[in-house]
Amino acid sequence: MRDVPSPLADLTEIALMGMRFHVRVGVLPHERELPQPLEIDLVVRHASREPVVDYRSLYSAVSETLDAGERTYLEPLAEALARRALDIEGVCWCRIVIRKPNVALAGPLAYAHVAVERSRG
Repeated sequence: MRDVPSPLADLTEIALMGMRFHVRVGVLPHERELPQPLEIDLVVRHASREPVVDYRSLYSAVSETLDAGERTYLEPLAEALARRALDIEGVCWCRIVIRKPNVALAGPLAYAHVAVERSRG
């Protein structure tokens, strides 16, 4: 009996960590008027038999999505980023983490964070 390789065995992982952007995101009036910092991590997996994934295409997908307009919540933004990453040829899985450091809450807070994992199919 022959061993069947795991589908995960032939995947390569690529990560862009700590990308920093200034974006209009939030529901409060000042959040809708002034861009604020967001930090984004993007991790993708692609099949090693596919062409390599160019880091520039990953970065551009994030940047272009953020430039598409203001956002109210981080969750839909994370979903939009995941869709864009999965549209890149060969990418079959992604994890997006968005950190928002300047959250208006009553106490000390380093950042709010939203993470999503999505796959094709």
